[in-house]
This record gives sequence, structure tokens and C-alpha cells, in this order.
Amino acid sequence: MDALYALLFILIVYTIGDIVAVKTISIVPSLFVCSVIFLVGFWIGVPETLFQDSLLYSLGSFLITSLLVHMGSMLNINQLKAQWKTVLISVGAIIGIVVLLLIIASPIVGKETAIVAAPPISGGLIAGLQMGEKAEAIGRMDLKLMATLLVVLQGFIGYPLASFCLRKEAKSILKKKSEGVVFVEEEKEKEISEKPSIFKLDDKYRSANYYLAKTVFVAFIATLLSNLLKNINTGIFTLDALLRIDKNVMALLFGIITAETGFLEREPLDKANASGLVMAALMAVIYGGLAGAKPQDIINILIPIAICLFIGTIGIGIMSVVIAKVLKVGPWMAFAIGSTALFGFPGTFIVSNEVAEAMSNTKEEKEFILNQVLPKMLVAGFITVSIGSVILAGILGPMLTSA
Repeated sequence: MDALYALLFILIVYTIGDIVAVKTISIVPSLFVCSVIFLVGFWIGVPETLFQDSLLYSLGSFLITSLLVHMGSMLNINQLKAQWKTVLISVGAIIGIVVLLLIIASPIVGKETAIVAAPPISGGLIAGLQMGEKAEAIGRMDLKLMATLLVVLQGFIGYPLASFCLRKEAKSILKKKSEGVVFVEEEKEKEISEKPSIFKLDDKYRSANYYLAKTVFVAFIATLLSNLLKNINTGIFTLDALLRIDKNVMALLFGIITAETGFLEREPLDKANASGLVMAALMAVIYGGLAGAKPQDIINILIPIAICLFIGTIGIGIMSVVIAKVLKVGPWMAFAIGSTALFGFPGTFIVSNEVAEAMSNTKEEKEFILNQVLPKMLVAGFITVSIGSVILAGILGPMLTSA
């Protein structure tokens, strides 16, 4: 297919997905809508080389590390310190997913299936890409398809679950408030402060190319260091394993470090007006996993997906509530925090606002509910989706190749 025609077709489908997501307040995610359209398109004759023909696939494949650097730059260390309980509950939710999948789901669906499922359920997009690549490397195209479909379908569990839990929490908040219970005012979401740059240019020189160059440079250094560490042989097995840090995890860590130290500006791809194109290219890599999938392939993988999502969600609930009890956090709030692994931002923002609107009678009540739940949900989504799932994929990926 002609590159321009392929690109136009893909972007039209993306637009349809966005419109449906906005109309349904993300209850029907754009990922799902686009996946259905692409699948049906492939089945009725759209070339399976659609994404490669558009050139977005190749672009997305090598820009993943740059996007992770960008995501790392968004981390606000001070906010994480203030929300340390939320961080612990979020990490606990991921641990719950992994433990239950490997112990309970593994004998049912197979060890490799459980390993591939854990990171996408713990986060989504990037983790799904990472595990899809690992599955393809061992010749398991069915597991690559599963990783893609997990990213597409998990929101259908995550959104209603988070909404239900937050409604329970909002009801509890308003009841306690009416009884005179004094709440600690949560810090409202603030714009992440920019560190003084240690590589400073006057504003007039800070072009889109400047921000892109710095982002790609950090991604390059992270990839280079990851490759160098993999070739180091210390003669100590455990140390060797620790040194083998996946390039995606390294890129995320370098994004955090360089933004905190002032070398890299916060959200550099947004400043370069490039985040939209990068995300479009990245989505092409995700949807590329659908090419060649027949209706029977989808049917065959739906039962393992349902099992993994069900067991993973139970893992989220158990660990979130257990840790919350120790930290003296409400169980409904804890479960909502853990459930962010199933959708992340902007869903965390949308669901919080939707619940606050539905459960309040006045503007003041809405603001009060939001002040109590929104900061927790935003931090939780970042920990699970942006950080935890990427690190988890870096840990479980090598296990898949040796399983």
C-alpha cells in the first residue's frame, strides 16, 4: 500500500477511536475501538503490511526508549515522597498480580502465558510492547497477540472497578466529613517544577530540534550503557543478573535522573511538539501485533486472557487491601489505587472527576472529594503504568526466553 494512503487510513481510525472514547468518557477505550476496526479491516482485505507501509511501525520501534525518557522526566520526586503510602500500595498491587499469576494462573494457562500477561496487566502499553517483542523472539506469535489484546481489553475491568471503589470511598469521605472528622488536606496537583538546567541555552535557541536532540541523546546513552552492562561478566551469577538492565528500564531511569539533575527539561517531547507523532508511531507498533490474526486465533486466546485478568485483578485486591490495612488507608481507596494498573492516565483523572461529580451535591463537596482522591490516583497511575510495569517487563522478559 502507498505510504501516504496507509498513514491516512491509520490516522482516520485513530480519530474515530478518540471520538468514541470522549463520547463514552473512556468507558469504551480508543484502544478497543481501533483494534476492532483494524482487525475487521485485515479480515476483509486491508493489507497486513499496513503499519509497515505507513513507516510508523519502524519509527515507533526505535522511539520507544525516547518516549520512556520523556515519561521519566515527568516524575515528581517530592510528590512521591508526600504520597508514599500510595506508592507502597501501588507496588503491592503489582506484586499481587505477579504472585497470583505465577502461582495460580501458571498451572492453568501455562508458565509462558502467565509471564507474558503479568507486565501488561500491571501497566499496559509499553509493557505490552516489551512482552510482545519477547514472545515474538521465542516464536510465540499467539502470546504476542495476547499481550496486545491485554492492553486493549484491561480497561473494561479497570474503569468500572475504579469507579465502584471510588464511589464507595467518596461516600465514606462525605459521611466522615458530616460527622466532623478532620481530613488531612491533600496537596493539589501542581505543575512539576523545572530544575535549573545544567546545560542552559537562551530561550530563543531552544527549538523543537533542541528538545528532540537532548531526549534522543539521553535515550542513546541509556541504551549504550544497558548494552555495555550486559556484556560484563563478573563471575558472580546474582551480580550478573542485576547488571543486565533492560534498555527500556534504563531509559526510564535516565529520564528520571536527567530531569531531576537539571540536564533534561521536563516533558521534552511536549516542548518539541512531537509527543503526538511519537504516540501515533508507538500505537502502530501495538496494533501491528493484530496483523495476521485470524478470528480463530482471537477466540483461542480469549479464555487465557480472561483467566489472567480475573486472577490478576484478585491479586490487586488482596495485596492492596492488606498493605492498606497496615498503613491505615481505607480499603476502597486502596483497591482503587491498585486498579490504576489496568488503565493509568488519563483514565485516573477522568474517573476521579466523574465520581466526584456524581457523588457530590455542591461544588464544595466535589472539590473536597477530588482533593482526597485525585492526587492518590494520579500518583498511583504513574507508579503502576509508567514505572512499575516497565521495570517488571524488564525482569520477566528474560524469564520468558528461558522458560
